[in-house]
Amino acid sequence: MNAEIIAVGSELLLGQITNTNARFISGHLAEIGINVYYHTVVGDNPERLKETIAVAESRADLIIFSGGLGPTKDDLTKQTIAHHLGTTLSMDDSAMESIAAFFERAGRPMTDNNKKQALVLAGSDVLVNENGMAPGMMYQNGDHMYMLLPGPPHELEPMFQFEAKPKLVHMLNEENVILSHVLRFYGIGEAELEDRLQDILDKQTNPTIAPLASAGEVTLRITAKTDTTDEAWKLIDGAKEEILERVGDYLYGYDDDSLASKAIDLLKQQGKTVSAAESLTAGLFQSELASVAGASAVLNGGVVTYNEQMKIQQLGMTQEFFKEHSVVSEETAAAMASAVREKFNTDISVSLTGAAGPDAHGEEPAGTVWIGIASDEGTKAYRLQLSGMRNTNRIRAVKLALYYLIRTLADEDARKI
Repeated sequence: MNAEIIAVGSELLLGQITNTNARFISGHLAEIGINVYYHTVVGDNPERLKETIAVAESRADLIIFSGGLGPTKDDLTKQTIAHHLGTTLSMDDSAMESIAAFFERAGRPMTDNNKKQALVLAGSDVLVNENGMAPGMMYQNGDHMYMLLPGPPHELEPMFQFEAKPKLVHMLNEENVILSHVLRFYGIGEAELEDRLQDILDKQTNPTIAPLASAGEVTLRITAKTDTTDEAWKLIDGAKEEILERVGDYLYGYDDDSLASKAIDLLKQQGKTVSAAESLTAGLFQSELASVAGASAVLNGGVVTYNEQMKIQQLGMTQEFFKEHSVVSEETAAAMASAVREKFNTDISVSLTGAAGPDAHGEEPAGTVWIGIASDEGTKAYRLQLSGMRNTNRIRAVKLALYYLIRTLADEDARKI
């Protein structure tokens, strides 16, 4: 089965929002063996949408639409598809009851245009929306399957994963098991990782191995297709062992892990607490840790010391220190890490200081970053020379700080996580 994903919404074409839905859907389709050859974006215009549908029908079996199911006048996806296919829309009673209940709970009157959100293609398989109002739907017409999903990611993602995806697997009539496992790497570029694994990638059949790059990280998705889950895992484990023999030192986690969640998990496992002193990142590092549920068990707190005076005031550093050492230096990063660890009484601490750019800091060029890590084992500082835009450098610095934190927490025997 081949698929095309059509995102509907003028706001996408205007650059007002990013089309993260296509990436999410494509990843899940790959796991079940459905090829995606085209991503298309079209504005809220029925004629252009009809043209887009006709093109998609010429090259895809499964056409997935995101967006345009809401209550406003420019939400025309299902009406346009119904007209294109020569079918009608009908009211889904369950969806209507859910929408009415929402307004009742909110103590607000339901306007007539909200009722249109409960309309579905007549005869379609309705997908329940547990996180919003408009239901999704799947509609078979000849050789084509049309899937309509809401645009907001917090509605689309659970609907696709828990409603639509199982139906697609069933449609494929797969007695076989399709199982995917993701390996997550940091500290190695996509090109270098592929170069080290090129012969493995060249000979892949089952399982398949797909490299992906995202925000400085590299992932490998291993997908096996066989008769049983046990057999699928045997295939995956065999490929994983071969991969990790070559690049295992860069592995930090699996599947839904992130650098922040892995750091939190290791801190919890070891019963340790962490604190942070941030200069150029201005709280981004702590925010990233706090985005993980349960971070309060290990994150004691931290400070933002964006200038020299705040480093003196908040961390007890001295003017004499800064007469001898630059704010952007190994000594400053180490002193910040040690001071914040003592201030918040934590087992380990992280500091970040540097010149995010675009300007240099004294003799230190833009993109120079120092990361300090303090623990019972002592204090270390790591120098980075980043080359991106200002905020890109700040985000990369946070990720690298998380990476060094993970490596500090992982003993030598746990390098291959």
